Amino acid sequence: MPPRGGHHSTFRPAFAAKVNETGHCISRASYPIWLVTLDSSPYNRAARGNAVTVRRLTRTAAIRFDEFELDPEKGELRKNGHPVRLAPQPMKVLALLASRPGELVTREEIREQIWGGETFVDFEQGLNHCINQVRAALGDDSAAARFVETVPRRGYRFLLEAARSEEESPAPASRWRRRAGVVGIGAFVLVAGILTALYSGWFRPGGMIPPVRSIAVLPIENLSGDPEQEYFADGMTEELVTALGRIHALRVISRTSVMRYKRTRKPLPEIARELKVDAVIEGTVTQADGRVRLTANLLHAPSDRHLWAETFERDLSDVLGLQRELARTVARQIHLKLSVEDQARLDRGRPVHPEAHEMYLKGQFHYYRWSRPEFVKAIEYYRRAIDLDPEYAEAHVGLAKTFGWQWILGALPPNEAYPQFEMALKRARAIDESLPEVHYVQAVAAWYFYWNWEQAEREFRRALELNPNLEEARYEYAWFLATMGRHGEAVVQAERAVETDPLSVSANLALGSVYHGAGMLDRALAQLRRTIELEPNDPRCHGFIGGVYRSLGLYDEMMEAEHKRMALQGARPGEIEAMKDAYRTGGYPGLLRWRLAHAQHPFAQAEAQAQLGLRDEAIANLEKCYAQRWWAMVRINSGPIWDPLRTDPRFQEILRRMNFPR
Repeated sequence: MPPRGGHHSTFRPAFAAKVNETGHCISRASYPIWLVTLDSSPYNRAARGNAVTVRRLTRTAAIRFDEFELDPEKGELRKNGHPVRLAPQPMKVLALLASRPGELVTREEIREQIWGGETFVDFEQGLNHCINQVRAALGDDSAAARFVETVPRRGYRFLLEAARSEEESPAPASRWRRRAGVVGIGAFVLVAGILTALYSGWFRPGGMIPPVRSIAVLPIENLSGDPEQEYFADGMTEELVTALGRIHALRVISRTSVMRYKRTRKPLPEIARELKVDAVIEGTVTQADGRVRLTANLLHAPSDRHLWAETFERDLSDVLGLQRELARTVARQIHLKLSVEDQARLDRGRPVHPEAHEMYLKGQFHYYRWSRPEFVKAIEYYRRAIDLDPEYAEAHVGLAKTFGWQWILGALPPNEAYPQFEMALKRARAIDESLPEVHYVQAVAAWYFYWNWEQAEREFRRALELNPNLEEARYEYAWFLATMGRHGEAVVQAERAVETDPLSVSANLALGSVYHGAGMLDRALAQLRRTIELEPNDPRCHGFIGGVYRSLGLYDEMMEAEHKRMALQGARPGEIEAMKDAYRTGGYPGLLRWRLAHAQHPFAQAEAQAQLGLRDEAIANLEKCYAQRWWAMVRINSGPIWDPLRTDPRFQEILRRMNFPR
């Protein structure tokens, strides 16, 4: 076990060094075996000073069985030459069992060799989880085992005879020299330093670490075996994404996209191609007895090659410090030079109340499920976190965001949602103004409610300065720029948001919408078609593409998209048929009249009235929305729907009162 608050590297195994009678120091480790020679001959001392030669004697042999090949050293499992994803801990269990085919390997032996004798986690649940993962990777069945047999109350037996590939011949020698004048450094310390350097990456088997400028944190695996702990693993994924996202030189794929790979069996190179990244981090997490242990593995994604792995262990009260330390370590491993600002952001933080942090993670878990009932649960957990720790700025931000979305979705009226939103945001800002999310939420408030465009832009920019990978702020900023009529800038920001979050429906919708607003209709259509392929059951996708069809004059295609949108939103078949009948008998104006008759909000009514030429009615409804400070009013400065009203002085007066740029 490492010291409390510290960490240990799985690529720096403990070793015992012994100098034999020939002057060779043999290093024994759990992976390769290295021969270290201290050359202290009179000639060598005179010519070059003491020299140490490091030579790799063997490579841990790969194990072949059935259609599989297991390389314990690289931590790779392949089936017929294709990578099979398996988390690090289950991989170690499989390697141990396969190295002893036909033998009973007791649970006590597995605990000692894989977990360590002083492990603090629930070993029984952890081992059961690992065995399940191994069987899933091998396509094995406990009831009719082909590979791993359970010996009740004792342990496990690997059933197939495994063949080992030939060991590699010794690698070329590498020489490290020190002048004889450094007398005070003992040979053992020198050997230890050399082996540490070897395992920290200088001469890692397989070559130097390739350049890494983009990275994805795949969903961290819950190793507790308890499904109720999934919120904790998901929360750790998000917090690690956030910590890495503050490093300006690194493009970090956002939470929304990486969570699509939860429990996926896709090979890493395929994931890398989809996300367009150089590297990925995989990991496992367990928590018990007020402690958390996180194991992270860095892999070169295109080649599926292990680059580095490390285990971090902390008290739950210092879990955010653990995330920051991991982010710094990753930056160090991929040779990124942190700026003074990056370093300061990663150093900033405070201990958190463990139970408050748990409540916050549960709030985040429900917030990202993105529905009205889930928002209610999220609010409950955020409030419980704040009750336990009133200075928990992130919980106040979560509360503000959730009330804001309830207002925008119409789940709460503005006079009920907005005071709660404003109070939570002010409190978060007073506690920690350095949080990027504080500035993002302040920007949204300035844009949607206060109509203070200068403040909105200033806050968006500040949020993205603090975290350039905060994709939610990026695509909302793109939409903001579009409402200001700055379409070229909007396209740049929206395209960058999709780079950071390629599988996010919201980011992709924003890009399609921005193309539409800029008059780039072909691009908008292609982009929104890709978004529908990404998530065909999101009604927003069909609503957005219907708008592009309308602008292109493709009304039949628009009607098909409208049909799908309404069906996905739960409209009754009779209602959908009435809408289609209105279009069949009256064309597009007939559809607009049907919409006007069924619209419940003044803004929706004004949209139909403006296109029908009902100027007086449309202006009257926009005045109602102005009085309510309805969030969608920010859209009226741009977009073809409002073109019939642009020459009306009353419409121009509303734009003036909203302070839109002239």
